[in-house]
Amino acid sequence: MRVLVMTVVHHPEDARILHRQIRGLVDAGHQVVQAAPFSAFGVQPRPWVSGVDLPRAGGRRRAGAIRFARTVLRDQGGKADVVLLHDPELLLAVGDVRKHVPVVWDVHEDTAAALGMKAWLPGPLRPAVRLAVRLAESAAERRLHLILAEPSYAGRFRREHLVVPNYPYVPDSVAPPAADRVVYVGSLSAARGAAELVATARLLAPHGVRAELVGPADGQVRGLIEAAAAEGVLDWAGYQSNDEALRRLDGALAGLTLLHDQPNYRHSLPTKVVEYMARGVPVITTPLPRATRLVETHRCGLVVPWQDPEAVAKSVLLLREDRPRREALGRNGHAAALEHYSWPVAARRFIAQLEAWAGAAG
Repeated sequence: MRVLVMTVVHHPEDARILHRQIRGLVDAGHQVVQAAPFSAFGVQPRPWVSGVDLPRAGGRRRAGAIRFARTVLRDQGGKADVVLLHDPELLLAVGDVRKHVPVVWDVHEDTAAALGMKAWLPGPLRPAVRLAVRLAESAAERRLHLILAEPSYAGRFRREHLVVPNYPYVPDSVAPPAADRVVYVGSLSAARGAAELVATARLLAPHGVRAELVGPADGQVRGLIEAAAAEGVLDWAGYQSNDEALRRLDGALAGLTLLHDQPNYRHSLPTKVVEYMARGVPVITTPLPRATRLVETHRCGLVVPWQDPEAVAKSVLLLREDRPRREALGRNGHAAALEHYSWPVAARRFIAQLEAWAGAAG
């Protein structure tokens, strides 16, 4: 099976796109053409895919990228057995391709809710844009195949669709949590708790506990993080490939996820919580419902109040002083991830569904 995978928004090495779905397809013996903004992000296609460079769509400047993607989709789509889209923007580029090849939209997030958090979108326009997104989703459901990353997304659609959770690969064994550093892995923004991460790092530094942030920062918080790193308050690694970023978790005292109470986060599974569990790292999370349920069900971490760096720092120091507890939390999380949240199980359902759609079209 030949699969065309496209994005104009996400990093070409996005964990779900490259390290899970594309890697799973290649490991299963399928050919993948990855069309993504390689040049815009300064990376090269992996040797095990055929790469096609696309412009990046960002902020209000998206029309050019969509037009270019439409051309690539028209040229490459006819050579594919199935097309997999990862951005709602690409719904505008499909055109007549869907008449000749199955086109699948992988729904990553609640797009309408996410737009409410975008600084570049003026407030008065947001209700109209959210309505337009809902209408586009309804049209996509009628014309395309859908895959959902979260069960909670099902309420936005009329029919039942396959849910392919964003689970990580879980190693068979992990290092026990150590006592000198905490780690955050993921994109950095105000809503993702960047200010609280910096404040927590300041509180922990006098106690000899180092905070390490791994991931790109948006324009609103980049200066804050750069200043803290320059002062020596924390270590900021910037963007790292998913495999490298996850290796930095090994042996950490705790993994932090300090997301704010936003609609786009409220009913979603915070992927980083499962990634911390998979590496045997105790989780410290704000009380988002699904994150809290994971931590409490599997006894693998601590829940702290919203926007409370003092509570976060206190929890970290509590774990540092209680080695048996932190090691138990790490073991519990790793065992739960290995049994319930490992990508290969989800990958089999994902690949089987693409094969079925391609076979039906053939």
